[in-house]
Amino acid sequence: MFLKSSQQHLTILAVYVDDILFTGLDSRAIQLLKHNLHAAFGFKDLGFLHYFLGFEVSHLHDGVSLTQRKFTQDLLGDLGHLNDRPTTTPLLVNCKLKADEGVPLEDPTLYRTFIGKLNFLSNTRPGISFVVQSLSQFMQQPTSSHMAALHHLLKYISSTSGQGILLKGIDNLQLSAYSDSDWADCPMRRRLVTGYVVLSDKSPISWKSKKQSTIARSSAEAKYRAMVEAATEITWLTFSKNWEFPSLNLSPYTVTINLLSHCS
Repeated sequence: MFLKSSQQHLTILAVYVDDILFTGLDSRAIQLLKHNLHAAFGFKDLGFLHYFLGFEVSHLHDGVSLTQRKFTQDLLGDLGHLNDRPTTTPLLVNCKLKADEGVPLEDPTLYRTFIGKLNFLSNTRPGISFVVQSLSQFMQQPTSSHMAALHHLLKYISSTSGQGILLKGIDNLQLSAYSDSDWADCPMRRRLVTGYVVLSDKSPISWKSKKQSTIARSSAEAKYRAMVEAATEITWLTFSKNWEFPSLNLSPYTVTINLLSHCS
């Protein structure tokens, strides 16, 4: 990603192999950049962004919608789940996956392939992050039990293939973070799983579901660790934007930050 900023304008150029994205606040600067690059290398201008690296972009009146419908349909077609009976949850209620439960798969290649694709799909589907994180723990030696959970997740995705995220246009940047965690819920090592999502107004811009490396000694400590993770992410987002986009003039003192944690 290449940036050019001034006091009034910001121009961004993102390059992936032979695909290039242009965006910025000054249309004349973007057109000049296109002209200079075309004179040096030659490229085809496809107009407004609609599809990029598996992401489908829809321009709406209140923002931009990001989905991965085509990628999802291809993913489901590989295992024949396009017309399966839908499920309402990405994982069975009270399902506790264990490493030694079920019969080891003779060839784990298919399982590992789908976990990798689901990790990519979670870029626009925050709701499946927890399940994908859980299934990713068994990449080394997956079993029939883990494959059954994977099939259940694919059935859920089949019924919600058009879902994505909406990045709304806003005048004032306001960051909010929601965090939560379980406590000693892992049946194997009793470690907690932290989850958080960071919103710009009502648009999700960063999220994570991750098993922690330490064991919490109480539910209060577990939730505190989740809040620390979310606060760290907001701090990084705030200061990185100050460094990368100085023309936006963002600082922790001008950005309203709300850190909320669900406590049971």
